[in-house]
Amino acid sequence: MAEMAANGEEPEILFWVGCAGAFDDRYKRVTRAFVQILEHVGIKYAVLGTEESCTGDPAKRAGNEFLFQMQALTNIEVLNGYNIKKIVTACPHCFNTLKNEYPDLGGNYEVIHHSTYLQQLINEGKVRVAKGESFQGRRITFHDSCYLGRANDIYEAPRDVLAALDADLVEMKRSRANGLCCGAGGAQMFKEPEPGKKDVNIERTEEALAVLGTGDSVIATACPFCMVMMTDGVKNKEQEEKVKVFDIAELIAQAEGLSR
Repeated sequence: MAEMAANGEEPEILFWVGCAGAFDDRYKRVTRAFVQILEHVGIKYAVLGTEESCTGDPAKRAGNEFLFQMQALTNIEVLNGYNIKKIVTACPHCFNTLKNEYPDLGGNYEVIHHSTYLQQLINEGKVRVAKGESFQGRRITFHDSCYLGRANDIYEAPRDVLAALDADLVEMKRSRANGLCCGAGGAQMFKEPEPGKKDVNIERTEEALAVLGTGDSVIATACPFCMVMMTDGVKNKEQEEKVKVFDIAELIAQAEGLSR
């Protein structure tokens, strides 16, 4: 973004990478997949790079409002300094915080989750999933992120994206508004679970495996926290060979023949 601003240019969108997208080795692949799609379509985008800091979501959920406001105000100063209008992010936690909580602190932007943005690109005919890997006949189930679904009422966009793959989309027993949390939201990601009969992510993975059957199948996610928890659940059930966990952007990139 700094380079673009220095050249007097403005991006069509600012891609908010997020902590997971920048630092988590697994979620870096989602960042790359989404960027490959943007470049393939010809979207003029920018990232903040080292000027991007955590949105403050984990601090706020853990109860540290002071730290959240410090982090948020720092980001808002940078975003407003570049006159940013439109932000796209692949993380529902970043999405929810930027969209719903930054306005109270002076950060007013059009914030779009990447599932909605991908849906728009598909509807406009800019993304055509026919050149790469075929998903025809493969069973895919989508796990609803709490911050994308219940918090922001986005249920259809990721499913519409998956529908473009011509796969066999199956729903878990609990889905959409009745979906079960992966177990990582509310800053739970950063602590051990309280004692109980079963970890939440194991319960959720069992629900996914129940509808996927025994063939080559996919659990689709649209959140870095959900990806970690569902991947760990699949490993716990020793189903890594048959069941893969992918972000919807990765699936589209694979179907487009963009993944590398």
